[in-house]
Amino acid sequence: MKKILVLCTGNSCRSQIAEGYLRRFSGDKAVVYSAGVETHGVNPKAIKIMAEDGIDISDHTSNNIDEYTNIDFDFVITVCDNAKERCPYFPTNAKKFHHNFPDPAKAIGSDEEVKAEFRAVREMIKEYCEDFVKANL
Repeated sequence: MKKILVLCTGNSCRSQIAEGYLRRFSGDKAVVYSAGVETHGVNPKAIKIMAEDGIDISDHTSNNIDEYTNIDFDFVITVCDNAKERCPYFPTNAKKFHHNFPDPAKAIGSDEEVKAEFRAVREMIKEYCEDFVKANL
């Protein structure tokens, strides 16, 4: 089984969403982890927006990258520029992938406008994850 790490700044939104979709699309082909260069807690709006698409991430935890230094990952996916720039060196031969998704936690406006931004980012990440699994697993 392949080991995939999704890395973001705070492991609260984008990496949590990606972890959920990568788990769905990879099935038993991969073990998926997510982490941040910091930990901000799982964003409640990310939990709600994923539940709308039938994925429960309510039991996910916000993890720091330092917790996974002993795992030999096959793939490391950074989902924001900040994480890519701050990603620590891993003593691994992991293939690195990067896509800078907008941060829905920074969305401003009415509740509906913020939800719309979360949904838009969720759909971008969903498509990326589905394509990633098809191309790499």
